[in-house]
Amino acid sequence: MVHLFSFFSGIGLLDLGFEKEGYEIVYVNEFHEPFLNAYKHSRNKLDIPSPKYGYFRGKIEDLLEGKNKIKLTNYISKSRNEGDTVGFIGGPPCPDFSVGGKNKGKHGENGILSLTYVNLICQQQPDFFLFENVKGLWRTKKHREFYEELKVLLQRSGYILTNQLINTIEYGVPQDRERILLFGVNQNYAKKIGLDIDDKEMTFSDDAVPWSKYTKYPGRTAFQYPWPKQSIFKEDSVLDEPSDIPLELTVEYWFKKNDVSNHPNSAHCFKPRAGLKRFLTVDEGDDCKKSFKRLHRWRYSPTAAYGNNEVHLNPYKARRLTAAEALAIQSLPKEFELPGDMTLTNMFKSIGNGVPFLAGKSIARTIKCAIGEMDK
Repeated sequence: MVHLFSFFSGIGLLDLGFEKEGYEIVYVNEFHEPFLNAYKHSRNKLDIPSPKYGYFRGKIEDLLEGKNKIKLTNYISKSRNEGDTVGFIGGPPCPDFSVGGKNKGKHGENGILSLTYVNLICQQQPDFFLFENVKGLWRTKKHREFYEELKVLLQRSGYILTNQLINTIEYGVPQDRERILLFGVNQNYAKKIGLDIDDKEMTFSDDAVPWSKYTKYPGRTAFQYPWPKQSIFKEDSVLDEPSDIPLELTVEYWFKKNDVSNHPNSAHCFKPRAGLKRFLTVDEGDDCKKSFKRLHRWRYSPTAAYGNNEVHLNPYKARRLTAAEALAIQSLPKEFELPGDMTLTNMFKSIGNGVPFLAGKSIARTIKCAIGEMDK
């Protein structure tokens, strides 16, 4: 059994992907109480047991010393004594590395958390870890230097590394969302399970981690279909279903699949104080602006980012997306729901922060294959 310790868990979208692939989430860390409450609520609705070692609501830096460090160390030792593989998964908050966010880099309030997560990995020495973040950390020159510094710290601490830039649409998610994944396996554990590694370079040999094995649309293939462009917006209009595109990558497919009109979060939507006229003038499929992007029903969504004044509009309604629709765009099962007393701001922020379910599920399967756990 693989025991996972989850950090920066949010409402648990990444965790759910791993859970559905047979991993056991035994420890959950989230600082923001409304997110943690939503995590618990969703697991209750999905009939998933609480984590074996419970929830820790606090800052991740509090796990580096004192009683919280001792507890975490004991939990890890307990899992190992029971013969379980120990993994860490987490995606530190990323606005400081995002071009559309604060872009303050490693010195930003959130940017510092990436180093903290790496320090925790080095200190606790899990058998493997997953670090997920925005592509800006890897692609932007001024942030790439920091990213390489993190990798050096991990390699010096005994981790064999590989990274991969993914787009979640590759996994069947109806969303154009690029992310960088950094995956590492402890050198001793790698040798124990017979992984093909380069000891000198502290990297994996080619194909040791099969990143493309569980993609449905590898590379840029998803973007090569004749996707519809724009249509004049008309409320409650009807557009014929195209025959030459993969419908499973479209917004409308997921709205129907998740029955968003009858979902528990179907009424959770920001109501405009002003600007309703603008809601009526944006064409369906016009998503090239910074804000007021109207999705096209027969196309995938742009990145689900609902902060920094970015507004996404329903394809055929004069309103913003509902929480139910946003959850569908994150490819979640229709049974996944958020508590009704959660504020709209927290709802949409937590949804946009999460890793799309189908992407998390495929990443979990990739790691399982790499560490030889697939047959188990």
